Amino acid sequence: MNRYQILIEYVGTNFKGWQIQKKGITVQGLLQQEMSKILKEKIKVYGSGRTDAGVHAIQQSAHFDCSHEIKDLKKIFNSINFFINPYQVTLLKLIKKNSNFHARFSAKKRLYKYVIINRTGVPAIDKKRSWHVRKDLDLGLMKKGALKLLGKKDFSTFRASSCNAKSSIRTMEKVTVTKSKNKIIIKFQSQSFLQQQVRSMVGCLKYLGEQKWTLNQFVKIIKSKNRKLCAPPAPAEGLFLERVFY
Repeated sequence: MNRYQILIEYVGTNFKGWQIQKKGITVQGLLQQEMSKILKEKIKVYGSGRTDAGVHAIQQSAHFDCSHEIKDLKKIFNSINFFINPYQVTLLKLIKKNSNFHARFSAKKRLYKYVIINRTGVPAIDKKRSWHVRKDLDLGLMKKGALKLLGKKDFSTFRASSCNAKSSIRTMEKVTVTKSKNKIIIKFQSQSFLQQQVRSMVGCLKYLGEQKWTLNQFVKIIKSKNRKLCAPPAPAEGLFLERVFY
């Protein structure tokens, strides 16, 4: 078997997420369907991780195996893009890898970005690519809250009830909060994340920015490990998988 890595960019708005489901179109399903036709064999695509319905990817990583070696990578690359581009999905790269490479298990860290538009006016350009928050957010308080998320800890507070991960312990390597004009960008870097963890953390940072919580309350909610105390998760449309590192 011959193994290949693909890097994919997609707008998640019209998808039921990355992973194949019984009903609704998914990114994985679309790729497998079109690549199987082009390569004339059944192709199964393995992603670096799932993205929920509505979540976007600037650079998702995946791999697939093919029984024959692809002689003309450029031709296949262009053919796949011809069929998937109408769905707002694009292949960025198609790379030959050795059999030890695995899109999910070889990943050393993942970087997510969340976009908030903080102004009164409804976004036009960034509609469906951000979370529109009208109330002024205290950026300084949000930055202090971000620091409290760093390090190895139990993130049960931010874990979806449907999450099937064996452990809720994760190590948050980096969390940054920056602002340019009315756009707030929050980035999270870790080896792996729990289901809805990023969106839940953003929802809590937003509560902090609105001063619904004090910094002490925010810390207590993290330590509580109680999902019921978590703020409502931020909407999927503002979340982007930015990069997977190997």
